[in-house]
Formats: sequence, C-alpha cells, structure tokens
Amino acid sequence: MKEVERVLRVDHAGEYGAINIYTAQLLIARLFYKDIAAKLEEMLAHEKVHFRTFNNLLISRSIRSCYAIYFWAVGGFTLGLFTALIGRNAIWVCTNSIESTVLHHLEWQLGFLQEHDSEAHAAVLSIKGDEKSHQEFGQNNGKNSFAYKPIFYVVRLATEFAIWLSTKL
Repeated sequence: MKEVERVLRVDHAGEYGAINIYTAQLLIARLFYKDIAAKLEEMLAHEKVHFRTFNNLLISRSIRSCYAIYFWAVGGFTLGLFTALIGRNAIWVCTNSIESTVLHHLEWQLGFLQEHDSEAHAAVLSIKGDEKSHQEFGQNNGKNSFAYKPIFYVVRLATEFAIWLSTKL
C-alpha cells in the first residue's frame, strides 16, 4: 500500500535528520557544554536504533528511501549546529519542539497503521517511548521564556515542512 510506504519513508528520513541534529549538537556540546554531552549521546543512540528499524523495513520490503533524505541530513545538521551555538537551553527547546511535533505525527501514523499494517505499526510504536522521553526531557530542561519562543516555533515549522516535503518525495 502506497500510504504505508510513504509513512515508512518519512519516518526513515526523519530519523536520519534526528541523527544529524544530535550529531551537530553533540559536536558543540563536547566543546562547550560537557555536562550535557552524555545525554545527547544517549538520545543519538536512540535515534540510530530508530533509523535502523526503519531502514531494515525499507530494505526488507524493497521500498526506496525518501528523495529528501539528504535535505533531512543537511537541514538537521544545520538546525543542530545553530541551536547548539545559541546555547544549551536552545538545544532543549529544539528537542522539545521537534519531539512534540513528531509525537503528534506518530499518533496519526499509529491510528492509520493499526488498521493497515501490523509490522509497520509495531515499528512506529517501538520508537514512541524514546521520542516521548526526549520531548519530556527537552520540556523539563529548556526554559520557555519569551526569548526562546521563536526558536520553538521556527523548529516546529521546519519539522512540519520537512515531514510534508517527505510525503511528496
């Protein structure tokens, strides 16, 4: 079913983007915010597992990856670098924003996949707990002061755009 393939491609690309976000943030954190590097390494490890989950599904089903996967990589790295250079708070605001957007998207996917593809449903469900944990950590550790609201909304819009673009490519 084409819609299931689209879901898997979007999630695969999104996890690749997340890997690049955390990679860039970790690069800066190791230089300037050593106290949060271990948490970023943990989150990066989760995203790598998620990516492998969707990559294996794409391979086993002979589904091509999203044409926008390199957009996710470059965009993710740029976003991660930009937020990390602003500061540790911006990293957590970014995490909260991305993961809250992703969780909303996953809820729709889970409802759809429950009716159409149990294996894909299980794959999406397997990542939800980590994504929720990341979102909660970002929310609890990022200050939501007025100065950081623009970062939250720009990141949310960028994430929504990347998801939308991936559904088209």
